[in-house]
Amino acid sequence: MVDRVFDRSGALYVKKIPRKGRGLFANTPFKAGDLIERCPTWVFDNREAGLIDLTGLLEYYFVRDGKDHKVDPIERHVVFGLASLVNHSFFPNAKTVWTDEISGAWASLVAIKEIKVDEEITQKYQNLSDYPKNINFVE
Repeated sequence: MVDRVFDRSGALYVKKIPRKGRGLFANTPFKAGDLIERCPTWVFDNREAGLIDLTGLLEYYFVRDGKDHKVDPIERHVVFGLASLVNHSFFPNAKTVWTDEISGAWASLVAIKEIKVDEEITQKYQNLSDYPKNINFVE
């Protein structure tokens, strides 16, 4: 069995991490500000989230930050790409930058500090409170 699965460009790979599951890793170095991956998304609302949260998809969708949630409802996005496998860290090396295009919302995974070859790519989850209490996030 292969322990690493590479993306088409060879810049990223996925592997299993004990106690975390799958994670995304750098196969090339990234500098702060570098685009790691850009992915299309599908947005859903609170009503649909009630159903989706009952499935395993809860662990793979993103809550979009940067909007005024007092005015706009919280947007949740399924991200179609390897960025959906990025694990949480309180000390992340990447973040998601959102853009709205005619074709819909896009999630860009961007390095916020230097990422070395074979280093796991992580970000800070915006929706930790949505997770069941029995899930412990491992650094």
